[in-house]
Amino acid sequence: MSTQAPIPNIHFKVQSGVYAAREASEKLLHELAPLDLNAEETGAIELVMAEALNNIVEHGYPDPQNGGPISIYCEHGTKGLNIKLVDNGLPMPNGKTPAGLAVNTDVELKDMPEGGFGWFIIKDLAKDVAYTRTLDTNRLDLRIAITFGAKN
Repeated sequence: MSTQAPIPNIHFKVQSGVYAAREASEKLLHELAPLDLNAEETGAIELVMAEALNNIVEHGYPDPQNGGPISIYCEHGTKGLNIKLVDNGLPMPNGKTPAGLAVNTDVELKDMPEGGFGWFIIKDLAKDVAYTRTLDTNRLDLRIAITFGAKN
């Protein structure tokens, strides 16, 4: 691991919608370019961002005509990237994230579940996943472990 200095804190917003996850992921990876992330780290960031943001778009702002802003914050610390996603959409059911358990895929194709993979992916690739709801604001905190200077 190199002794590369942390990058400045990152903060930007995207509008909920069909391209929110792509836009946010591209912007975040652009801002993280100085870290020289390897392919595995870049892929983990892309997957976690895509799953989390698509959940916000689909479930937090389910009416495409009444979407809203999603704020993305990222701090680079000694244990990786601390990412915070903030929105004013609907709250998580039961006030907490789904368990994120692995889905049984050893079934007939017709019995294959249509969903349930997203939270498993998020919780598998990210650490310290925490959801809070304060008044009308959702906040999802997570950490993605990264190394430096070992690009594959």
